[in-house]
Amino acid sequence: MFEIESKSQNEIIISTKTTTVKVNIEDGVIDANLEVGKIHGPGEFEIGEISIRGIATTSKKTIYDVEIGGVHIGIIGGIEENLDDIVADILCTSSVRAVREIEPKLIVSMGNVDGMVSELKLSARTEKKLKVKNLDSLPTVKEVVVLN
Repeated sequence: MFEIESKSQNEIIISTKTTTVKVNIEDGVIDANLEVGKIHGPGEFEIGEISIRGIATTSKKTIYDVEIGGVHIGIIGGIEENLDDIVADILCTSSVRAVREIEPKLIVSMGNVDGMVSELKLSARTEKKLKVKNLDSLPTVKEVVVLN
């Protein structure tokens, strides 16, 4: 089981029982309170039970594919490049185009939720934290979650 929360429009926080990882999509920085400091840019990282793959885009930004217990979380914000490199059950984005191309089961809104909901014709719900037990616990009908 893990939780996803957001303190700002550009930051996603993923927590398990033993590990907390903050991903700032605007800065391309991962903060996991590691002794070596923050992680910048693309690469593959194992932090506790969390696997992270940072993918460089053509505009030199980084998007992230995070995997926990078989659940893939794409963290891309508003970036619409290199979408073929992301496979996501949960997609953290503000891009309607990315949702259409990646086709996640669950969308965590990182921007204009009203525009996203109306354009995709989906329902939205607001949560303080999104709790995910496993892949089977994700909704069967695509929906948008707003974290605040």
